[in-house]
Amino acid sequence: MATILESAARDDRALSSESGIFDALATQPADPLLSVIGAFRADPRPHKIDVGVGVFRTEAGETPVFRAMKAAERRLLETQDTKAYLGPEGDIGFFQALRPVLFGAGDPGERVFGLQTPGGTGALRLAAELIAAARPGARVFVGTPTWPNHPPVLKKTGLEQVSYRHFDPETQAVCFDDVTAALETAGSGDVALLQVCCHNPTGADFTREQWQEIARILSRRGVLPLLDLAYQGLGEGLDADAAGVRIVLEQVPAALVAYSCDKNFGLYRERTGALFGIAANGEGARIAHSNVLALARAAWSMPPDHGAAAARIILEDPALAADWRAELTGMRDRIVSMRELLGTIDPAFAPLARQHGMFSTLPLSPEQVLRLREEFAVYMPNSGRINVAGLTRANVEPFVRAVKSVM
Repeated sequence: MATILESAARDDRALSSESGIFDALATQPADPLLSVIGAFRADPRPHKIDVGVGVFRTEAGETPVFRAMKAAERRLLETQDTKAYLGPEGDIGFFQALRPVLFGAGDPGERVFGLQTPGGTGALRLAAELIAAARPGARVFVGTPTWPNHPPVLKKTGLEQVSYRHFDPETQAVCFDDVTAALETAGSGDVALLQVCCHNPTGADFTREQWQEIARILSRRGVLPLLDLAYQGLGEGLDADAAGVRIVLEQVPAALVAYSCDKNFGLYRERTGALFGIAANGEGARIAHSNVLALARAAWSMPPDHGAAAARIILEDPALAADWRAELTGMRDRIVSMRELLGTIDPAFAPLARQHGMFSTLPLSPEQVLRLREEFAVYMPNSGRINVAGLTRANVEPFVRAVKSVM
């Protein structure tokens, strides 16, 4: 009997110990942007302006579903005859249909490997995992400021990060001398994480000539490019926005491209993306492909299908693809018009017209951002990043007056 009681006591102690298994965890800070979103929603002022949330918005302030996407979803509903597993590679037809959009006429052929991922973030995480497995000591060079999720994604894989200045908020321009100086210190096997177009959070992109210089440095120093392409079509056009990828691939033997369909297909909540890899040869691509499949299987088993299947239908149907491109052009034109209007209203904002995509970063301190929020009901993150697509012809002048009043 004593033995049974002692055993029960030990079990009770074990359960008591296990019940506090999460006690060692510390509360993590709330995402700053989510806090801004919550504060905006709670603000009763009718004239409030939201330039914080990173989604495209129409002049009416809506984030619509693409016409072509609605048509593709209806077709998918009518024709899809199973919800069976697709496997860790996801929708292969989707991946293949994206290739000409990304590579144009310069598709690397058998050197390409990759798969569908849960959004561009999934592609970045998988790319980092592959790099960490292939070269554990690799350093990743990251320009600052950058998308706030870049450093955490890289950190989770244990890769060392080297920061350098990408952008000068006073001139609103790329610090290209800083970029090239940093990349010249990278060694063989290191990685350069580069946003291809519509830089988040600054809108300051490389020119074609600058991409040529970057490509020469990467090739000469043996640096692997990790190219983040999250906004293709929202800058200068589908082909122009992919120029950085195509220029780099002309000079380097291997690269990784993290691709997102969230913005250019309006698939934010569907988490639709892809990881493209380019190896030195077909055999290298086969080996790398087997590794990304294994990593994806362990990470999420297989990606969600709906968004990728609908995007595939669009890309494979000439009429739907033409309508998608037309609507994408309309979105881009609206963003460009808002950038130009800012500069027309006040010359101090004129540099924003030379930038691309939805985002720009204004030279504002957290204290000035707080004043904008409290005194003028203008909401943005403390970094001063604004979503230009959050502006309309009705609110752009009040926005400019508010910003000027706190500067």
